Amino acid sequence: MSQRGNRKTQVGVVVSDKMDKTVVVRVSHLVKHPVYNKYIKRSVKYKAHDEANSCKSGDRVLIVETRPLSKDKRWRVRQIIDRFE
Repeated sequence: MSQRGNRKTQVGVVVSDKMDKTVVVRVSHLVKHPVYNKYIKRSVKYKAHDEANSCKSGDRVLIVETRPLSKDKRWRVRQIIDRFE
């Protein structure tokens, strides 16, 4: 069985679910400051495809890289890790 290559996956938090079949996911990571050697939290927002409209704002989700689905949508929601209460 052949694989389709290694696809990038990231874990983030849904910050917006107002669009149809699309969610905005914020992925945060820590970066060390070059001079002060302290860690700074940086974040990037991705638009991800949510086929079932099942994600709500605040959910932690796993997103996977996919082919371009629209002008700025290149990620797809693979699973909801935990729900926001």
